[in-house]
Amino acid sequence: MEYRTALVTGASKGIGAAIAAALVNEGLTVHALARDLSALESLAARLGPRLKPLAADVRDHEAIARKLDGVPVDVLVNNAGGLATVRPLHEQSAEETAEVVSLNLTAPLQMIRLVLPGMIERGRGHIFNLTSTAAGAVFPGTTTYGAAKAGLSQAGRILRYDLAGTGVRLTEIAPGRVETDFYMKAFDGDRELLRNRMYTRQRPLGPEDVAAVLVSALRLPDHVDVAELVVTPSEQAAGGHTYPDAPKRQS
Repeated sequence: MEYRTALVTGASKGIGAAIAAALVNEGLTVHALARDLSALESLAARLGPRLKPLAADVRDHEAIARKLDGVPVDVLVNNAGGLATVRPLHEQSAEETAEVVSLNLTAPLQMIRLVLPGMIERGRGHIFNLTSTAAGAVFPGTTTYGAAKAGLSQAGRILRYDLAGTGVRLTEIAPGRVETDFYMKAFDGDRELLRNRMYTRQRPLGPEDVAAVLVSALRLPDHVDVAELVVTPSEQAAGGHTYPDAPKRQS
């Protein structure tokens, strides 16, 4: 593998930590980006010197650029994201809506903009955008999140057109339900409620499953680009319908 250095966002836990570990095992030096420095240091203690903690808010692209000055990033994994609430758009605050867009769409686009010039100059690189099945299917209460992930998905399609012939590959991975703490904020920090509601009746994916899929795409010869991957539990199929009663109008 020609790739030597990776940048993984949201790397302190869950899917990001699993991807960071998998890339270290592949021999890459991984710059692990997250806000929680102590969690990153614990990860580095477990994975060794090729794991480089990078404490920053993924939305602060200027600070990240300064910290990465001179680092030739070969692999970018846009994993960081967030879901403030699971409720209809008209019940969200303006701040919650803006936060979801900035985390799930604006920040990854800024990360791509940051690393692409170097990748194109070196003639090699691989960008991974982790979106969601919510980008293409309807899940109640996820209007802003689904829109942001769909925007990132479309951005990837356009980028693949723009990057054709540069040696830079781009892969979208859209996971279904993965057992992590991703929904903790939306469940008001109630871990037991989260587990009972989402992870007990069906078998969810684990973070390592997503990491294994990513590494499989990365290992392919550089003339092969797996453009889009949808990865779901065997017991999950997105879809459904709703037929509520007609509204009662005031006279």
